[in-house]
Amino acid sequence: MRNPQLNRHGELQHLLTLDGLPRDILIGILDHAAPFTEVAEREVKKLPLLRGKSIFNLFFENSTRTRTTFEIAAKRLTADVVNLNVSTSSTAKGESLLDTIDNLCAMHADMFVVRHAASGAPVLITQHLQATGRDHIHVINAGDGRHAHPTQGLLDMYTIRHYKHDFSNLVVAIVGDVLHSRVARSQIAALATLGVPEVRVIGPKTLLPTAIETMGVRTFNDMREGLRGVDVVMMLRLQNERMAGALLPTPQEYYKVWGLTPEKLALARPDAIVMHPGPLNRGIEIDSAVADGAQAVILPQVTFGIAVRMAVMSMLAGQ
Repeated sequence: MRNPQLNRHGELQHLLTLDGLPRDILIGILDHAAPFTEVAEREVKKLPLLRGKSIFNLFFENSTRTRTTFEIAAKRLTADVVNLNVSTSSTAKGESLLDTIDNLCAMHADMFVVRHAASGAPVLITQHLQATGRDHIHVINAGDGRHAHPTQGLLDMYTIRHYKHDFSNLVVAIVGDVLHSRVARSQIAALATLGVPEVRVIGPKTLLPTAIETMGVRTFNDMREGLRGVDVVMMLRLQNERMAGALLPTPQEYYKVWGLTPEKLALARPDAIVMHPGPLNRGIEIDSAVADGAQAVILPQVTFGIAVRMAVMSMLAGQ
């Protein structure tokens, strides 16, 4: 069965998840992003690759950082960008998601960037477009429920490759609220596809999914043991908005046990890098001395995110 993200020629048609995405496509996106890094890092001449294209940012869930980087990426490719104000949109007035999509299609949309609290919403939109003969409109998943956040996973892989150059000998640790994290799921899928030999998941039992070992990771409930000798530390934000019930002690207790401090980081390799998808909860997930320290690459992640999103958009448009 053909991957629903690829067209009949095996080219990227939509970006919905990194799970099951062929390695050559994933590597191709990272390679495609490299020339855009200069455009993302400095204010240089814009590239007219998406001139005349209309991109709709459909954010049914708040995210200033992700929406802004998608908007910057699209504008640097000279696309026309429309940001849907969800709080006053038709969906807030009772219109269905697919009715909203149909109306936006009538406005000659070329691409939808979708963020939604419900897992599977971007897939549902893609299936609807295909069923109604509008599969020429591309869909990018900008985060859906607990399911996936593929562009975040891609920019994380780009960051690792930038600093470590090769994936084949790395030990990578993902730390924190894995249970509620779509970012972690995308990271694990990408790391497996790229051949990282050891991926560790570190966190309290209440914040680790059941049977997560089936995803090919090693689990640790002791942070110090889990961090020992790792090359990359990927911290996660506590997803308080998705938690139900008392899964955690106080923030102070969480920081004491699971917060990344200089002392804990010292157990990793001396050249280990520290990553975080943002926004940071300083003093809970990560100590400021680490977040602002020499091993942190958190701000470069944001810059690389623009380049990666430029790459995805241009590839979907056939550029």
